[in-house]
Amino acid sequence: MSTRQTITIFSVLLTALALSTILSGFVTSVSAQGGSNVSIVLGASTLVDKAYSPNPMNVKVGDTVTWTNDDSQAHTITSGNSSDPDKGKVFDSSPNFNPLLAPKQTFQHKFTTTGDFPYFCQLHPTMIGNVVVS
Repeated sequence: MSTRQTITIFSVLLTALALSTILSGFVTSVSAQGGSNVSIVLGASTLVDKAYSPNPMNVKVGDTVTWTNDDSQAHTITSGNSSDPDKGKVFDSSPNFNPLLAPKQTFQHKFTTTGDFPYFCQLHPTMIGNVVVS
């Protein structure tokens, strides 16, 4: 095999790798935008509005959002905010803190009306997220 052929093959492989990386990133971002899965990220209790990913989550009426606890600590997913007396009225993964959402567990809620739905963790009230339903 000549040096020129080796360079051509190497260039083709490099181009294929770059294209694969670009397309992989595109598919990931489309899934994150249009998907209905939210991760409670590792170290969430100290991350405020970065504790949930993606945040905000944009969905349509009728969509079900699934939160997965990818952290090493237990959490809750409670509608409202820590200073709102109606917290948990729309959804609450852990009414009266029972059961807590343990690591690797999931919680789902189907959104049937439009609006902004803020939520937080009752154990770590600085963890905040929002679901926007259109």
